[in-house]
Amino acid sequence: MIKLSVFYPNEEGKKFDKDYYLDVHMPLSIKLQGDAVKHVEVEFGFSGGMPGSQPPYVAVCHFLYDSFETFQQAFMPHAQTLMDDIQNYTDIQTVLQFSEVKMSL
Repeated sequence: MIKLSVFYPNEEGKKFDKDYYLDVHMPLSIKLQGDAVKHVEVEFGFSGGMPGSQPPYVAVCHFLYDSFETFQQAFMPHAQTLMDDIQNYTDIQTVLQFSEVKMSL
């Protein structure tokens, strides 16, 4: 399995519309990519490592795919549509990471 993780750094003065992300962007992304998406998780940070500290990320999203090729086939035809929608919920520059999942319980 391959995991795409999308990190939204917690930067002062930046916007992130959680409702739009959950109610519009994520359903659109899942619908457009279809059965290629095996699992999705969306997380919103509420604390850093020390009590009362700010979380390093406002949000993190994880998508699971069978392979990197499956991701490319599912995402690339819709890349522009999904990228254009980002401005509707955030002005944060995302950090992306692809990982090979070796263990999942």
